[in-house]
Amino acid sequence: MSDASARRPTTPARVRVVEAGTASERPDRLVTEEPMEIRVHGPGQDAAPLAVTMRTPGHDFELAVGFCLTERVVADAGAVARVAYCLRSDAPQEYNVVTVTTRDPVDLDPHRRAFAANASCGLCGKATLDQVAVECAPVHSDLRVSAAVLTALPDRLRAAQSVFDATGGVHATGCFTADGVLQVVREDVGRHNAFDKVVGWAALAGSLPLADAVCLVSGRVSFEIVQKAAVAGVPVIGAVSAPSSLAVQAAERLGVTVVGFLRGDRFNVYSHPERVIAA
Repeated sequence: MSDASARRPTTPARVRVVEAGTASERPDRLVTEEPMEIRVHGPGQDAAPLAVTMRTPGHDFELAVGFCLTERVVADAGAVARVAYCLRSDAPQEYNVVTVTTRDPVDLDPHRRAFAANASCGLCGKATLDQVAVECAPVHSDLRVSAAVLTALPDRLRAAQSVFDATGGVHATGCFTADGVLQVVREDVGRHNAFDKVVGWAALAGSLPLADAVCLVSGRVSFEIVQKAAVAGVPVIGAVSAPSSLAVQAAERLGVTVVGFLRGDRFNVYSHPERVIAA
């Protein structure tokens, strides 16, 4: 299931820099943003389009699998038989179409999105409001994490963001142990895509549920991020910014600890504070 592709996460560009009244041209790099179509192929079924998301190329198979899991298209990682690019030498979107083959037939009608999801919000393409909330059991985990570990995570995530270093324009999700050891980091123009890539990484590695993990996102915590975390069994989510009201309501209901404004030696705990050791 290798997803090494011809498409790269950064794109070269020329920019005019104006500084102190002086203009000069120099090379730069932009984060690549391209559409990726996810198709699902069940036994006895034709491969059918599920969604199109604007994403940064790289770890595409993880994104496709993570998306299928967190959107509850498939029940668990074991339902995925194969992941592959749909390749045609004459196709302009080569390496931008990924097919997830499942072990059992899949009914896509309840899951289809009416139009492409944009890079910043995975909910924008939902066909109906009824599809916003997925069926998900609350997270049960005995994990506890110290304040000292939590406050160290933003710097550790930032140090691992190679695409951000090159472009300054990408989100990231990091998966850590309760002791603060970074397990994996994924970057993408879409914060929800970065999270799905981490979930897909865990699924393909046979590591779901992530009941002993702390995930850190580089931006804010949205409702959808909380929902994806719950599906993956993540008990603690941290962020350098704030959560939304709906994210906190969902976190309370789904058993997820949300930590926001992780800056310096302080932070806020918005839900299930029993998992955070303050002293």
